Amino acid sequence: MSPDSAPLPTYEDSELRRVLCVVAHPDDMEYGGSAAVARWTARGAEVSYLLLTAGEAGMRSRDPEEAAAIRAEEQRRACELVGVSDLVILDLPDGTLEASVDARRQIARRIRQLRPEVVLTQTWELEVAWGLNHADHRATGLATLDAVRDADNPWVFRELLEQERLEPWAVRELLVFGAAPTHVIDISGEPLQQGLASLEAHEQYLQELGGAAETRQMLESMAAEQAADLPGVDHALGVAVHRMS
Repeated sequence: MSPDSAPLPTYEDSELRRVLCVVAHPDDMEYGGSAAVARWTARGAEVSYLLLTAGEAGMRSRDPEEAAAIRAEEQRRACELVGVSDLVILDLPDGTLEASVDARRQIARRIRQLRPEVVLTQTWELEVAWGLNHADHRATGLATLDAVRDADNPWVFRELLEQERLEPWAVRELLVFGAAPTHVIDISGEPLQQGLASLEAHEQYLQELGGAAETRQMLESMAAEQAADLPGVDHALGVAVHRMS
């Protein structure tokens, strides 16, 4: 932060009651997002996860079917550590995910089922703070953005209303992590520690990548940077907040 720039405002979440988190793979939420989830569930909010793939292509040493089972079990444990009991994993293709009409339909269906005030997803930007963004992450962000609008439009995916009796639903805000932030969420203390524990729940996957220690340090450092110049805040998650309704 430059000396002349003002600190980012803190995201107002005191009245938050229902959140849907949409990401591409098991472990994607654990790179910062799960700490915010821990904060919200501790305050009584209901948070659901929707993963578009099982992450079956993410472990080079494991057959995709075996990897999918390992990663699903590790994700369930990660969810438990931050107070999430509602986890849905779709069977869209890991590694070749597209922001397709089908992906949009499946996300819009879940939005109409859950009726969340807020949807949290990952950025669709090509360049991010840690390098070049993964293709599946970009596709997920775009599909989620479009699905939020689709969920509120009675004339898009008409079968959701006419056959499944799922009424249109207007999400109030779309929160995007990994993008240039407009707001920060205070994850100091217990939420950060729960978020880091949820990352470490992906034990076999992280072993495949070389271990969790370096990743933990990176996350703590990034969260500390996001909290710079915020009185009383040690760690924060930056999010871009888009008003949708």
